[in-house]
Amino acid sequence: MSLLAEAPGYFRVYSDGSIKRDKHETVPACDDSSSNGYKSKDVVISSTKPICARVFLPDTPDSSNLLPVLVYFHGGGFCSVSTTWLGYHTFLGYLAVKSQSIIFSVDYRLAPENRLPAAYDDCYSALQWLSCQVSSDPWLERADLSRVFLSGDSAGGNIVHNVVIRTIREQSCDQVKIKGMLPIHPFFGGEQRTEKERASEEAAHFADLLWKLSLPEGLNRDHPWCNFEKAELSMAEWSRFPAVLVFVAGSDFLKERGVMYASFLEKKGVEVKLVEAEGEVHVYHVLHPESEATCLLLKQMSEFIHSF
Repeated sequence: MSLLAEAPGYFRVYSDGSIKRDKHETVPACDDSSSNGYKSKDVVISSTKPICARVFLPDTPDSSNLLPVLVYFHGGGFCSVSTTWLGYHTFLGYLAVKSQSIIFSVDYRLAPENRLPAAYDDCYSALQWLSCQVSSDPWLERADLSRVFLSGDSAGGNIVHNVVIRTIREQSCDQVKIKGMLPIHPFFGGEQRTEKERASEEAAHFADLLWKLSLPEGLNRDHPWCNFEKAELSMAEWSRFPAVLVFVAGSDFLKERGVMYASFLEKKGVEVKLVEAEGEVHVYHVLHPESEATCLLLKQMSEFIHSF
């Protein structure tokens, strides 16, 4: 059995098709909010696939008000990571408190065992589950499904885009009203290199590896799941796109794609704003959830949510 591919610190893929993922510090859910202003619990969306999610509920002075819902999709190049990781748990708990929102963070199936569109299907299923369970789960009884936002970082930002396209095409999940999208350092690509990709050969090859492991065999990086410019939507469908707040990081290899994404949406008539964290690296908010830059990100996300 030989090593076929490796993402140091994350996973290794072997010739027999098996994959070994490195362990990272995780945090269990906790329904005691006394110390940090929020509580959390894990829910099962589908036991057969499996799909689960972690719910973060903030302490609120007025227990009668409905709260906006932010559905979050973690990153990891579609191949690794979990919402139970310490960085995600900390960041999303802080986001629940800062934005006074219910956070619903989805753990979807990973590639290469489950290639795309598995992650998209799972995250779309999570929206359907949310619409069905809001009336029966006490933690969701204050969820305002007329104010739902989708967010995620890296591959999760890509999932945000593709799940929204599916809801528009299928005109589905009617109970869930998606008011806005907040992709953070979204992971997109294409067969044609950007200037930054040409200058960062090692990072570009790593991104290629992730797409090779994630896309169905036979598809390349110009598939619409990877290259947003290839999406085939009518102008009527683009007009139903929610408002978008795109976050990029100044020192991120993916910054260029994020800037291109915002520009592309603007040309399609979508209400979009681009925010750059100068000098910051890819997914800094997960790596350093206590940093000043992350505090600013939390403020920007909260302001966007409460502008609706």
